[in-house]
Amino acid sequence: MTLEELRAGGKAGLARALAEIERAADDEETVRLLDACHAAARAHVVGMTGPPGVGKSTLMNALIAGWRRRGRTVACIAVDPSSRRSGGALLGDRTRLSTDPEDAGIFVRSMAARDRLGGLAAMTVSAMVVMRALYDVVLIETVGVGQSETDVAGVADTVMFCVQPGSGDSLQFMKAGIAEIPHLVVVTKADMDQAGRARNDVLGALALAGSDESGGWTVPVLMVSAAAATGLDDLFAAIDRHRRHLAEGGRLAASRDAQARAWLEDAVRERFGREGMKRAGRLDLAPGASPFRRLAQVVESLR
Repeated sequence: MTLEELRAGGKAGLARALAEIERAADDEETVRLLDACHAAARAHVVGMTGPPGVGKSTLMNALIAGWRRRGRTVACIAVDPSSRRSGGALLGDRTRLSTDPEDAGIFVRSMAARDRLGGLAAMTVSAMVVMRALYDVVLIETVGVGQSETDVAGVADTVMFCVQPGSGDSLQFMKAGIAEIPHLVVVTKADMDQAGRARNDVLGALALAGSDESGGWTVPVLMVSAAAATGLDDLFAAIDRHRRHLAEGGRLAASRDAQARAWLEDAVRERFGREGMKRAGRLDLAPGASPFRRLAQVVESLR
């Protein structure tokens, strides 16, 4: 399947392409499609992370609806815990997201995290790259495991961390080293009495972590209640503000190049181990180059 065929195939075509990528990741046709999608990136990629029960799915619904009202197309990757029996996604997006299946501007895909502890599924990067070439926004929700949620920084342009009032999430935020990851922090269920205290706790954690403002970006801590529809306009504005920030001075290109190099190294290490990494030698990647083509070359040489 070519990128032109993928664009013409709608949601059904995208579903078939993702199934084929999962089935035959190393096939030349798959690599060509991933290369083309990588070169045709158009979407802003937003990653959402945070502990279980914080309200990520409810907020995800609100974000999808808000972007659609603003005329933007949205693709979502909802990474779920895995079924011990089948290995598939345990919850499934359809149980949590109330999207219109007839809306061609929305595509939702559930993925099983399986044995990965970083909150993402192994195929997330490939799926994100394909969706990034087709939609205006790609939203990725991690599995929500608490203290192993930093992988999302390797796939998203804007990382959003969610905390819930009265839950101790701000303490986990400090303990897990997650304070260094997000570009935005959202206090969910902001209509609760303890929301103000949660926001102050997070601000304190960010101060203790020595949040890096050298790039000109200060992490905002936003109060949002998706159920009460409050604070959402501020959240959309903050996401757009960070997107504009990345567009300045080549920040977005540099960030995506770093992500591509990190993904390439992880993919080689996962397949061939540390010994394979030694045999592969230097995994160089030119600015803007596709990591999928480079991985195919490394796989061929190591085999």
